[in-house]
Amino acid sequence: MEKLTEKKCVPCEGGVKPFTNKEIREYLLQLKKGWDVMNGKKIKKNFKFENFKEAVEFLNKVAKIAEQEGHHPDMRVFGWNKVEIELSTHAIGGLSENDFILAAKIEQLQ
Repeated sequence: MEKLTEKKCVPCEGGVKPFTNKEIREYLLQLKKGWDVMNGKKIKKNFKFENFKEAVEFLNKVAKIAEQEGHHPDMRVFGWNKVEIELSTHAIGGLSENDFILAAKIEQLQ
């Protein structure tokens, strides 16, 4: 099976069913621990850094990957050293393979 990090996000304009709970569980197994599933519609993970500068640098790296993939997460810096990443495929109101591809690529940044 091809690794998520070797895949590319594909444009999604809707018309595709969101992942089932079973599909979500299967794809979560391909990610590192720490991703939380939110109501079966989003995945979220908090990343912690040594300082504010590292947190912002990470955020900028995520933004670059998101632009390359054409799939954009919700992101926020909170506290002075934490970044929250939330992924969902808005066009289908749930999760798709794109969310897990981007999550896997984000994980490689740490």
